Amino acid sequence: MNRYHNNGKFLLSGEYLVLQGARALALPLNLGQSLEVTTINDRNGMIHWDSYTPKGFWFALIFSKHDFTVHASDDMDKADNLSRIFKAIKTLNPSILQDENDYFFTTRLEFDKDWGLGSSSTLISLLAQWANVNPYELLKMTMGGSGYDIACATASQPIIYQLINGDPIVEKVDFKPAFADKLYFVYQGHKQSSGKEVKSFKERAKTMDFSSEVSEISEISDTLVKATSFNDFCDLLTRHEDIMSHCLEQPSLKSYYPDFQGVIKSLGAWGGDFFLAASELSEKEVKEYFYRKGLKTILKYNEIVM
Repeated sequence: MNRYHNNGKFLLSGEYLVLQGARALALPLNLGQSLEVTTINDRNGMIHWDSYTPKGFWFALIFSKHDFTVHASDDMDKADNLSRIFKAIKTLNPSILQDENDYFFTTRLEFDKDWGLGSSSTLISLLAQWANVNPYELLKMTMGGSGYDIACATASQPIIYQLINGDPIVEKVDFKPAFADKLYFVYQGHKQSSGKEVKSFKERAKTMDFSSEVSEISEISDTLVKATSFNDFCDLLTRHEDIMSHCLEQPSLKSYYPDFQGVIKSLGAWGGDFFLAASELSEKEVKEYFYRKGLKTILKYNEIVM
């Protein structure tokens, strides 16, 4: 049996504009996804697939190891998606799966599948490791995106991520804020489609010049890494939100929580998944505030970021 494990992710800065070349600060998480691959002596030309979340069984699939035709599944959308991924893997590595054995794949998520912490990106990275193919190329052929989440999947510490002429540049950074106990990740209760948001932004970028915003966001990303003052850090987050609010022509998330004593910053695709809350309130006060707003999933920075 071969076993692999990859990290989930948060994008602290650079959402959307990372696609235009902005430097983005990304955080690998302690929570991730594992993959186990076992060969079976049966010679039926099949791949068996089981997926689990922390709540238990998620979905199952049986498909051909030769042409990846789906034979049985309890979720055909997911099954078709996996079939496309394996076809891309075969294109990148034609020698894969040429033995006579059947295979059993098992994935285990360590976070809720709806949280948007990287269930798809870790899957791409895990399968790329197993198949010995370039994960960024596999991403391009399947789900698309900037690739920062692929970089986080195997990172051991925070990174600055940038696309230069379409190529990923990954720089490890020593980002360990002394005020991490004042930072919280709050789940909004619904998952945003990153693929849909990326496509929408790319269409918008065709008619807009974001070069000045890219420079500003890059500067903010670099300065966030060096920030030693909590107030300075919060000012940078607020400036970042203002810039992206202008780019996206959407109100900043803080406008929905005007009485929160602190700063709120969107993470990743606006309108879904988690956001960052930075406050000098006590942990109890922060949680009580968001509980009153109906938001019950609140993760502490120190407990989840690597």
